[in-house]
Amino acid sequence: MSTLQTRQEPQTRPPSAPPRRRRRTRGPAARAAWSVGLLALPAVVYFVVFNYLPMAGLVVAFKEFDVNLGIFDSPWNGLENFRYFLESGDAARILFNTLFLNVLFLGATLAAGILLAIMLNEIRSTFFKRVSQSVVFFPYFVSPVVISIILQVLLAGATGGGGAVNDAMSVFGLPSVDWYTEPGPWPWILTVVKIWQLGGYLSVIFLAAITGIPEEVYEAGMIDGASRAQMAWRITLPLLKPTAAVLLVLGVGRIFYGDFGTIYAIIGDNGTLFENTDVIDTYVFRALRQLGDFGTTAAIGLFQSVVGFILVVIAVMIQRKYSKETSIL
Repeated sequence: MSTLQTRQEPQTRPPSAPPRRRRRTRGPAARAAWSVGLLALPAVVYFVVFNYLPMAGLVVAFKEFDVNLGIFDSPWNGLENFRYFLESGDAARILFNTLFLNVLFLGATLAAGILLAIMLNEIRSTFFKRVSQSVVFFPYFVSPVVISIILQVLLAGATGGGGAVNDAMSVFGLPSVDWYTEPGPWPWILTVVKIWQLGGYLSVIFLAAITGIPEEVYEAGMIDGASRAQMAWRITLPLLKPTAAVLLVLGVGRIFYGDFGTIYAIIGDNGTLFENTDVIDTYVFRALRQLGDFGTTAAIGLFQSVVGFILVVIAVMIQRKYSKETSIL
C-alpha cells in the first residue's frame, strides 16, 4: 500500500508596507511654550544688553583707565585699584555701614511684611481688607526725593525751624535735636523709612502665601479649640517659613548693595552723617563724580558682586543643611 504524500507549499505573505510616519502636529502645549517664549523674549534681550554685555567692561577694574585710550588699550595695573580702596582709611567704615544697614533693612522689612500679612489676613471685611492692602502698598511707589522732603518736614533741626518731631518732643519737655548733624540715630531712621517703604510690598507676597494654606488646617485648629492668635502663631507663621527663606536668600545676595536712591536722596553730600550712613554705592558715586577714577569705582563694583555671590552660595548651603524642604536649590 502506497501512501500519497502531498507536498504542502509554504504560504507566503505579501510584503508589508513600510509604516507611515505620523505627521507631528503642534498641540496646545507646544503653542503655549512658544507664547511664553515670545513673552520672555524682551526680558531676555534686556538682561543680555544691559547685564551681560557690559560685563566686558569689568576689565577696567584691573587697568589704569584712560578715556583717550579706551577700555582695552588702557595700561594694565593688576590689583592696584583694589589695593587703593582696601588700604584707604574709609574702607572699613564703608564696608561696616553697608553690611550693618542692609542687615537692619532685611530683618526689619521681612518682620514687618510677615506681621502686616497676618494682620491683613485677620480682617473679615473684604472692602476694608482691600483698602488696607492698597494703603500699605502705596509707599512702595513713593519717590525717594519725596521721602527726603517728608523727612525734612519731620526732622528739621533745632536750628532749622524745629520740625514736627521736635515740636512733639517739646510737648513732653524733651530737648530739641538737630537731626541732620547727629549721625547716631540715622541707621534707625533709615530702617523706619525702609519698613514704611517695603513693608506693604512684602506683605502682599506673604499674603499670597497665606492664601495657599489649606483651609482644613485652620478648621482642625478651630476644632482643637485654638484661638485666632494661636492659629496665627502655630499655623500661619510656620507655614510662611519657605517664602521667608526664599526672600532671605535673595536679600542676602544684595546685602553688599546699599539702597543708593533712598540713602543719597535723604543724606546727599551731608558729610556730618557719613560716619553712620555712607555705604559702598554712595561712596562709589562720590568718587566717580569728584575724582573721575573709573578704575577704582569698577574695582569696588566687582568686589560687591563677588562678595554678594559668595554670600548667596553660603546662605543656600546653610539653608539646605538645616532646612532642606525650604531650600531654593
